[in-house]
Amino acid sequence: MPDDPRLLVGSSTSDDAGVYLLNETTALIQTVDFFTPMVDDPFAFGQIAAANALSDVYAMGGQPLLCMNLLCCPAEQMDASVFRRVLEGGLDKIKEAGALLVGGHSVEDQELKYGLAVTGAVAPEHLLTNAGAQVGDVLLLTKPLGCGILATALKGGLLPQSVEETMVTAMATLNRAPLAVLAQEGFAALRPQVHACTDITGFGLFGHAHEMAVASGVSLHVWARSLPLLPETLDMASMGMIPAGAYRNQEHYRSSAHSSLPEDAVEEMLGFDPQTSGGLLFSLSEQAAQALIVGLGELGYPLPVQIIGRVEEGPAGAIFIS
Repeated sequence: MPDDPRLLVGSSTSDDAGVYLLNETTALIQTVDFFTPMVDDPFAFGQIAAANALSDVYAMGGQPLLCMNLLCCPAEQMDASVFRRVLEGGLDKIKEAGALLVGGHSVEDQELKYGLAVTGAVAPEHLLTNAGAQVGDVLLLTKPLGCGILATALKGGLLPQSVEETMVTAMATLNRAPLAVLAQEGFAALRPQVHACTDITGFGLFGHAHEMAVASGVSLHVWARSLPLLPETLDMASMGMIPAGAYRNQEHYRSSAHSSLPEDAVEEMLGFDPQTSGGLLFSLSEQAAQALIVGLGELGYPLPVQIIGRVEEGPAGAIFIS
């Protein structure tokens, strides 16, 4: 089938969502995501799963419009009130995003799963993809890492309640605030200097950074000790609370990730840690990055935002870690 010129973003660049040009002023964004719980509270799980699905639209520079629930129900194992609370948590985040819930679908399954299909919109000139990173850009990350490691510690009964609450808050935080800053009138002159974006989820920071580097034809240099972390992440990782998914990511991206850290440095695993509803990774000018950090602070954004590396010339897709 020949390519349709109205399909602005498809599957070829491993981007976060598909984008279809509706007319000269509007492009539609389409995405879907759902998964199993990583926390015990069903309302919090619904919030996190919804925030994760909505994030794909924000990563493309857009605004979510319409959502549809996707729910898999182990009806013989759980009370219907659990499913209701999951949906209520999802609706809480859909409303916060300013989107509308228009329906959904549920099936009986052996394991609880929840997520959303989301339709969003973006002005074509404001579309962000993972393919625009430019040499000389800095890399800006808008959420701390570590939720995979902390979730593993939680399953092992090792995570203090206060840290669990911080982790849940981070995962349930919408990636809306950075886009709100980019849309401000005072940011207009710097908006063209925001060149690429992706969100950090199951492939971990290094996996999604690799996809950006491949799509953009560049290398990325990540400063491991500049990575923002959730509380106690480093301690838990040092204790061996590293999920199997992190090792799978490390193995899959081994040929692309080049580390100058000591061989036993646990910091390297932080970049492979699979994230749930992680932050946005921007490639942008340093001036735009600093302005975005200031703008997020002025909005009262509650999470750490950090410049974590730089875009460099080099083999396309390579990630250098120091």
